Amino acid sequence: MADPAFIREFSELRAGDVSQVGGKNASLGEMMANTRSAGIAVPDGFATTAAAYWAFLDATGLRAEIEEAMAELQDDLGNLPEIGRRVRSMIEETDLPAAMYDGIAAHYGAMCREAGLTAVEVAVRSSATAEDLPDASFAGQQESFLNVHGLDAVVHATKKCLASLYNDRAIAYRIERGFDHDKVALSVGIQRMVRADCGAAGVMFSIETETGFPNGVLVTGAWGLGETVVQGMVDPDEWLLFKPHLEDTGKRPVLSQTLGSKQEKMVYAGGSTEVVATSEDERRSLVLSTDEVLQLGRWAKRLEEHYGRPMDIEWAKDGVTGELFVVQARPETVQSQRNDGKLKSYCINSAGATLTRGYAIGDAVAAAPVCRLDSPDEADRFVDGSVLVTGMTDPDWVPVMRRAAAVVTEQGGRTSHAAIVSRELELPAITGTGNARAMLADGQEVTVSCAEGGEGFVYDGIADYTVEDIDLDQVPQTDTAVMLNVGNPLSALRWWRLPSDGVGLARLEFIVSNLIKCHPMALIDYDRIEDAEVRAQIDAVTRGYDDKAQYFVDTLARAVAHIAAVAYPKPVIVRMSDFKTNEYADLIGGKLYEPDEENPMLGWRGASRYYHDQYQPGFELECEALRVARDVIGMSNIKAMVPFCRTPDEADRVIATMANAGLRRGENGLEIYAMCEVPANVVLAEAFAERFDGFSIGSNDLTQLILGIDRDSSRLSNLFDERDDAVLSTIADVVQRAQAKGCKVGLCGQGPSDRVEFARDLVSTGIDSMSVTPDSFVKVKNRVAALEQNWESDAVADAAAKRKRKTNGAAGHPEFHGITAAVGSPKT
Repeated sequence: MADPAFIREFSELRAGDVSQVGGKNASLGEMMANTRSAGIAVPDGFATTAAAYWAFLDATGLRAEIEEAMAELQDDLGNLPEIGRRVRSMIEETDLPAAMYDGIAAHYGAMCREAGLTAVEVAVRSSATAEDLPDASFAGQQESFLNVHGLDAVVHATKKCLASLYNDRAIAYRIERGFDHDKVALSVGIQRMVRADCGAAGVMFSIETETGFPNGVLVTGAWGLGETVVQGMVDPDEWLLFKPHLEDTGKRPVLSQTLGSKQEKMVYAGGSTEVVATSEDERRSLVLSTDEVLQLGRWAKRLEEHYGRPMDIEWAKDGVTGELFVVQARPETVQSQRNDGKLKSYCINSAGATLTRGYAIGDAVAAAPVCRLDSPDEADRFVDGSVLVTGMTDPDWVPVMRRAAAVVTEQGGRTSHAAIVSRELELPAITGTGNARAMLADGQEVTVSCAEGGEGFVYDGIADYTVEDIDLDQVPQTDTAVMLNVGNPLSALRWWRLPSDGVGLARLEFIVSNLIKCHPMALIDYDRIEDAEVRAQIDAVTRGYDDKAQYFVDTLARAVAHIAAVAYPKPVIVRMSDFKTNEYADLIGGKLYEPDEENPMLGWRGASRYYHDQYQPGFELECEALRVARDVIGMSNIKAMVPFCRTPDEADRVIATMANAGLRRGENGLEIYAMCEVPANVVLAEAFAERFDGFSIGSNDLTQLILGIDRDSSRLSNLFDERDDAVLSTIADVVQRAQAKGCKVGLCGQGPSDRVEFARDLVSTGIDSMSVTPDSFVKVKNRVAALEQNWESDAVADAAAKRKRKTNGAAGHPEFHGITAAVGSPKT
């Protein structure tokens, strides 16, 4: 007879049942009982209990035999393979007690009858009673078996799962974590299979995994069974979603979307699985639609809300029915444990040639010799403190990874085994390089850098880099807003913990040159381009897009939204493109559209391009991208800024062009700013202030044009000084006159971080904000606070009075009041 204490239906289980059925099975039961009402689909199943495990060991005499074998384990684990193999054989070769066998037979039979099949396909998964604790991940320590069908096969897989409690990796992990072997039991979950073999599967986190950004949801997926993603066998598709807008049905908050190569997939083959090549169509297609990704994101958000902590979730899509399912959920164990009050900042000052690149895991830097291994069986060759370089990792690699300074793999994405374990071990890692073993030689000194955004780099030699520990709790508040300059969306999330007042300058140039790579007019005119080489280059970059112009809009919109998400809901000022003609010409297809100019710095740039018939269609793509980022993705904190606007008439033409392209000043709170970098912007400050909501002083161009100095001339570098009396007088003049018209005025540049005197001069003008690079933020914030608090002169009082007059005069700009309040009231 079946003993009810030995078998529990998932629907009967709750989160508190870990001691009975392990974290994995308890979580499945908790989801089924409490989240189905939230629309989350979980496949049915049942679990054997810890009581069944102990009864199995006691009824067969295995408990004493296992304890005796484990007592022989050497302190240095030298005989671990022998002991582990002996214990596993004991378990696999012993019959289950009748009560346990009957319970499995009865519940599996019920599943078959419900499905109308004689042998329904199931997944048989291990679930240790100490696993998936909030501060420790037991992911992959025990075995799982997929596509199991028939009672005999289910029983056989169950015993294999029980035996896997004594895998070498599981034994070593328990020893390190201080878990007694005889205190951990093994539950086995038997769950209805989702036909992901002919669909897709993957992993998602309700938190951004590399930086801990709490408003992100990371979704990854590939064709076929999810093991290829978990084990890092493929480069998966990847999406980053903005969590606060997921439940808003009017928004589609996709911050990034990456098409993975997905060269292989795991499918069923008879009674087992096999890995086969994907088709070309599968490789160039995303495994999920945007609606499906957003549905998964909503589920991740609801699971996090239910459990009260960030979650690590496995999902699957049934290729027969098209249904999505959550098949597993466990606590996220790395970023959720970090102290948000501390920030370790790494900065590469100089480095050798780039040898290979891939996904950056973590944000640290490590320099060490390479140790290249093909298999964990070569562990005795590994030199402690080396950079482990291999194809991919699985749990058998963990003992080697613990001895490494960094990890580099050829395969896998951000949710692969190598990525998850490296985060837990706090190792910088780069996954999905594709060629690491070919490019890196044993003993070669290299630097592994994950400090430059979402892409990680392996540099030749030992790079010059610095590490700074920042205590964010000690960063002071200031009346003068200190904002960030951000151009690279891939690195923006690194700085979400900084208590900045927003982003004062988000440049489009990096996004266009490094992510889009193509001249916008070449994308618009793609069908008319006769140059076969240019068309081939565009095809390679826009893989998956038939509409090349839409590729530009989607890529730019998501990249800008990515930056805006870091500061949301604080303001993010996005400067429209300001390439010079020679820089535009360097883009793919650019030489077909750009004239040769003797002095591009003073040529066809900025505002003058936007309404010109030879570039206006390209500018309209920029406007559409910002509209999508604001209105569709939901980043209404984005403000547009027009660079190098020479005359008020030009301002009128640009603003009209933007309105016709869907960016209307005042609509949905949109503000439009102007760069103040041409002397005419100062001379006619009131006229420009009537047309724009704010100014951002570009001190480099303004200094260049006021002093008549080529800022790139080495011979004149000693004369180029933004603290020249003429420049400072001009800045003070425009601040006073623009603020009198209700306009905010800021400055974006490195000057305040490089020179304390320049910061003092800016504070004395009563300027609203200064925007600096993230690595300079804390220094500038401290500097501004000291100036505001300790500088005993009438200048401080004058600056405060200017802010007060400006605030009182800004009645026509309601959003301005909110920004002022966030920064702090002025000192008097």
